[in-house]
Amino acid sequence: MRVAVIGAGVIGLTSAFALKENNPELEVTIFSEIFTPNTTGDGSAGLWGPFLLSDTSKEDILKWAGRTHRLFEQFWKCGLAKETGLCLLPVLRVTSEKSDEMSWLKLVYGVHQLTKDELNKLNKEHKANYINGWHFVTYTCEPTYFLPWITTKFVALGGELKRRKIRDLGELIEDDYEIVINCSGLGARELVNDDTMTAVRGQVSRVKAPWVMHCILVDDEHCNYIIPNINDIVLGGTHQKNDYDLNVRDKDSKLIYEGCQRMIPSLKKAETIKSWVGLRPGRPKVRLECETFVRKNGKKCHVIHNYGHGGAGITLSWGCAIDVVEIVKNLNRNEYQISKL
Repeated sequence: MRVAVIGAGVIGLTSAFALKENNPELEVTIFSEIFTPNTTGDGSAGLWGPFLLSDTSKEDILKWAGRTHRLFEQFWKCGLAKETGLCLLPVLRVTSEKSDEMSWLKLVYGVHQLTKDELNKLNKEHKANYINGWHFVTYTCEPTYFLPWITTKFVALGGELKRRKIRDLGELIEDDYEIVINCSGLGARELVNDDTMTAVRGQVSRVKAPWVMHCILVDDEHCNYIIPNINDIVLGGTHQKNDYDLNVRDKDSKLIYEGCQRMIPSLKKAETIKSWVGLRPGRPKVRLECETFVRKNGKKCHVIHNYGHGGAGITLSWGCAIDVVEIVKNLNRNEYQISKL
């Protein structure tokens, strides 16, 4: 059976790898115009944590994010941290606004909700007005390491990579692919005419500050964050909806540096490596479902959509990939039952 995967970001790569790993007999090919290290995901810090997921259900977030967290734990325990770019990181997550659903905190390690006294002290230090906060430990899985690693694993299993922009699903549906996995991210807006897809512009800066060894996330409108990576520190950021500008803006840089330096003043001495802008694939709800099309020759082609992960691509990736595997398994089971009848 021939399977085509559209997209070589973290969602496309994990979906393709999971399919090939669980079904060695499948002929799986990834089609993409861009591969690592030039994907949007390569610019992200790779912190595990649900972010910008709008109306995606609590149950789905827990399921998908939990599977990914458990995968990272396996990597950590079996000595794959270096190859996959994995680190355990202490995190301080604070907010000056009413908190969204936070049931996912049960998935991380050592959660401590800040007391009133601790918040008061922190507010003085940060010159802020936080109303809630949590300490916990979780993973960063840096895409600049993880994406090349999983690409190599996929190819070693017999998977194929083809540099080609798919402009219409019909290109693959009529090309004898029995299953097409649509992981086109923001490209789904044009590929499948999904006008609910919206770019969420994210600008960050990378700096040299090896003395910073913990993460701070301000979960509010200003969205400042400080995320240590292996070789540098990521300072952020913005989440500007329906903004397709890929140019670094001085105004945003100023807000990022001032906000992060207010939390950790020593960052004023940090050397800037580069600033970068990426467009997150925003959607009111992650789309993970199957459609069936009938070709001109009367045969079926199943299209599994897996896109719209907002700012949580790395967080949801493996969980969604396993759902894709389950959908394919059920399709094969149903086709077998029909053929027997």
